[in-house]
Amino acid sequence: MTPSTPKARSPADGIQLYSKICMVGEGTYGKVYKARNRETGQVVALKRMRIDMEREGFPITAMREIRLLKQLQHPNITQVLDVVPESSNSVYVVMEYMDYDLSGLINHPQWSPEPAHKKSLMHQLLEGLEFMHARGILHRDIKGSNLLINRHGQIKYVDFGLARSFHHTRMQEFTNRVITLWYRPPELLLGTTVYGPEVDIWSLGCVLIELFMKKPIFQGQNDIDQLEQIFKILGTPSPSIWESFSKLPWACYMTPNTRYSENLREMLGTKMTAGAVDLISWMISLDPAARPSAKRCLEHRHFVEEPLPVPPTSFPVEGDWHEFESKMERRKRKNAAKTQHQQ
Repeated sequence: MTPSTPKARSPADGIQLYSKICMVGEGTYGKVYKARNRETGQVVALKRMRIDMEREGFPITAMREIRLLKQLQHPNITQVLDVVPESSNSVYVVMEYMDYDLSGLINHPQWSPEPAHKKSLMHQLLEGLEFMHARGILHRDIKGSNLLINRHGQIKYVDFGLARSFHHTRMQEFTNRVITLWYRPPELLLGTTVYGPEVDIWSLGCVLIELFMKKPIFQGQNDIDQLEQIFKILGTPSPSIWESFSKLPWACYMTPNTRYSENLREMLGTKMTAGAVDLISWMISLDPAARPSAKRCLEHRHFVEEPLPVPPTSFPVEGDWHEFESKMERRKRKNAAKTQHQQ
């Protein structure tokens, strides 16, 4: 039986139940707060969502995201606890609170997880993604700030605002204006509207590289430059791959002019084991058809080689550390340096 969407209550007996502590995130659809349930003392996350907004030509409703999250009950997917109306066109979604996000931790200079900890995070993320894909859901916005971590070393997917259902047995058309640029696969950059789970596999592969390298691997300024950054590292597509790419809508504007050799394995080889290099290289194959499913990734030898996965439980900061806090800290340092320079 499909889990039902939680029933929204009136604002009078809803939002007053929660006391906001601080803001921990800010996105396209509103702010995210750390809050406390006044009755139980439980610390939660409050995500304010508008019901009537649109993005890239299709409606994004709070109810759709909530319904998806209620269907996806898994240890590596964030849990919805409650839905509280604020007004006729906005609600607060009450979610379990997670102390960190992966982007914030990666940018923290003192966070250096052991190889076994990184392997655990990789394995957990693939388990969550395999569960999602097995139930016919594409996330379409996998990046470090959408991966939350608690003090027990458990990592969870969040923000299903761009998620869509897909069919396993027939091809479907979707918008190609999804996935944050640095995590967007080449076929979407070239304009395809027919895709499936392989786009999430690419995005997660990029995140896993970031986990080891402490920075995004492909940092393009726009779609054309992003494709150029990909080719510089993965090499110019072979004639057989480019033959399929050349049929995509925007290929005529993005035909590679320079021949690049692949240097990904050389770049990653100093940062991770041969098994990790092999797995991640597979996940970011230029040819979408060559990318493995999340299930096949979980069967990779990397996860049975020493060291075996161990969840990280040691973190460098007291309190919370998300991309939001990381950006605020960088902004503060930048302003301090600017002030000092002016004196």
